[in-house]
Amino acid sequence: MRFIRSIAVSAIALSTVLLGGNQALAVDTAAETAPKLAAPGADFTGIAALSNCSASLVRYAESPATDRALVLTNGHCYEGGFLDPGQVLVNRSTSRSITLLRPDSSRAGTVRARRILYGTMTKTDMIVYEVNETYASINSRLGVTPLTLAKQGPANGAGMAVVSGYWKRIYTCSVQATIPELREGDWTWKSSIKYQQPGCETIGGTSGSPVVSTSTGEVIGVNNTGNEDGERCTVNNPCEVDEQGNITVDQGAAYGQQTWWLYTCLTASRTIDLNKAGCQLAKPAARH
Repeated sequence: MRFIRSIAVSAIALSTVLLGGNQALAVDTAAETAPKLAAPGADFTGIAALSNCSASLVRYAESPATDRALVLTNGHCYEGGFLDPGQVLVNRSTSRSITLLRPDSSRAGTVRARRILYGTMTKTDMIVYEVNETYASINSRLGVTPLTLAKQGPANGAGMAVVSGYWKRIYTCSVQATIPELREGDWTWKSSIKYQQPGCETIGGTSGSPVVSTSTGEVIGVNNTGNEDGERCTVNNPCEVDEQGNITVDQGAAYGQQTWWLYTCLTASRTIDLNKAGCQLAKPAARH
């Protein structure tokens, strides 16, 4: 998992950095000189930074400007520490400060989260924060516009970029494959996006970065981990499990998690209903 090693996370301060990797690619300077003309994923539009991770300002395809804005990051970037396997946060109050960037990566200002609408490290690895302001208010005050969440996962070979607000770096590559199951320590993720290398050798602090389609500009996933040392299924060394249960280790590989499942749980008013028919997000464990 690729957040910053020096950040203490509750009882599981495992010096975790969920994304392994080497040196980041330099950001295209065209994004600085003409950000409005930059190709999708080539600048920092909608990108955010947390104290220990990256994040992004996002919207659903149907979200109007009057909706309260949403911020996406990893579940393992939760300010309270790692979430246990099976743990799901729903409508949890918070007051987290989030820094938003301009397209040229300079600091635009901050917003404050008021609720965790959904958060988990089970099946996927993400948190969706709701902030105090609407998209219209943020655009008016800070000049920041959101990225749109894609309604389906990416095809193999699709162009993509991992845009890190923490490091202000952009990694560009393509989707190599969708992995049926990814295991890391006590956690299991389904349908993980594996990145084609070279190009996306993500590092600590890139956790929570949006995985952006370079053709549509939509968010197709959230960057979360990579195999750093070649170990098998340990923290910072996820292993791949195929449909027959065979385990593969690919040292240096990096991965992101699916986000389109959010749409399967949305109501007409764009709230998350985990009991909605067809909802594919993990649900809180039943209480006995």
